[in-house]
Amino acid sequence: MSTHHDGPDGAHQRPPNVSDALVQALGALSKALETTERARGHLYAFHQLTGGADFALDRAVALLREAGQHGWADRVQREILGRNVIPGHWTFQIIEAYNATYYEPFKDIESQARRELVEGRDHLYEAELKERRRTRGHPDHTTRPDAVRSLDE
Repeated sequence: MSTHHDGPDGAHQRPPNVSDALVQALGALSKALETTERARGHLYAFHQLTGGADFALDRAVALLREAGQHGWADRVQREILGRNVIPGHWTFQIIEAYNATYYEPFKDIESQARRELVEGRDHLYEAELKERRRTRGHPDHTTRPDAVRSLDE
């Protein structure tokens, strides 16, 4: 026995009187937020890579000392190890400032726009795009996760 559903679930259907233009606008807003999510991920990569490099300096300093280059070991330790990456900031502080100044307000605006304009529904543009692009009746083009096809069919 299978359960067949034609169309997205209620959470992915546009409310009455919502225009194509509004669905497109909210889709663009969501896409911009997704890009911001990626940028934020790159900040975390920057944070982790920079931290890893700073810890790798411990080995470089130790090897310089082992090689008899105590002056250079001292210089690397003093001038680079633990250094700010921009004036007054380690990478965690850059992330905190980004989150507070840009990311959280952006996320809040996108969420508030969806709540006020389309009853909080998410990914309406993508759900409608899926409906236009999927092959109806194909077992790998089901409309949603609960549209399960039985092995007996």
